[in-house]
Amino acid sequence: MNSRKVLVTGATGLIGTKLVEKLLARGYAVRGMGRRPKPEYPKGCTVPPENLWEHPEFEYFQGDVCDADSVLRAMEGCRFVLHLAAYAKNWSKDKSIFYRFNVDAMENVFRAAKALNVERIVWTSTIVTLGPTAPGVCGDEMMERITDRYFTEYEETKSIAEKKAFEWVEREGLPLVIVNPTRVFGPGQLSESNAVVDLIRQYCRGTFPILLNYGRNVGNYVLVDDVAEGHILALERGRIGEKYILGSENYSLGEFFRTVGEEYGKKRFQLPIYKIIPLCVANGMKLSAELFGIYPPITPGWVKTFLADWTFSCDKARRELGYEPVSVREGIRRSIEWLRELKEIR
Repeated sequence: MNSRKVLVTGATGLIGTKLVEKLLARGYAVRGMGRRPKPEYPKGCTVPPENLWEHPEFEYFQGDVCDADSVLRAMEGCRFVLHLAAYAKNWSKDKSIFYRFNVDAMENVFRAAKALNVERIVWTSTIVTLGPTAPGVCGDEMMERITDRYFTEYEETKSIAEKKAFEWVEREGLPLVIVNPTRVFGPGQLSESNAVVDLIRQYCRGTFPILLNYGRNVGNYVLVDDVAEGHILALERGRIGEKYILGSENYSLGEFFRTVGEEYGKKRFQLPIYKIIPLCVANGMKLSAELFGIYPPITPGWVKTFLADWTFSCDKARRELGYEPVSVREGIRRSIEWLRELKEIR
């Protein structure tokens, strides 16, 4: 029996799929947890499900992270836990779903891990818990939030969860390491969680003609393969009670799309617009969602997120974990190649 058995929640998500693939390649045994009767992968997934199901060191467990008993059964016999499952969608008519998935479910995982004496837990937080950065400031893991406001329910509930996670370490001695991915993108699957690749696809098709706030605002972008690798490094080398930013480089939105155009080989026209226009559009979409249940592609909160700067350093992960992400340009190049293979772009 493989003594390095890992429970991965969120195993069929963008990061989770890559993570399972890498764990199996490193000799771990993996139990992937999901809510459906069998794993289902969105269009474009680079891991053929039948190959994953047939791997001798992989097993799939149907369960719900919001159900404490289900989590306990999934975790039995596992030495390590990687908890990625979260609710990160743009919108939900039931606002409580964000808290149930992002806070309550996390605590279900922690209780089970404590009861079963799990050796190490890696929990996936997010860069947005640190809050936006002031102009000209590059944040790190020690940065204090500069605002008490939260742009989205996702940001608010993940921030609450992160505070509770540190309480579990201090109060219960939980062997926990936290990772904070930045804007994750890359080949893997075409889904809402891979929104940056969708922007790349739209730009290459010429169907994204706007440049939000003149392309001034900065974000940190990172290839999904590197985030998956960072999770394994956190599992193997991370210090208990510490968190690590898993990012790569900081790009303004304008710089990001210029790089997409250079790698694609064709520059597309984009109209620089001021922030009031997309905010009005997003408010209209949110109203339609609340009145008619039409799922909004974007909400005012996510527009405001992109209208702030998120400039961060991953030097701590480089220094302590040996984390070495590829450049954003390389991530864009791989994404464009993958989209061409899928015939999503020419």
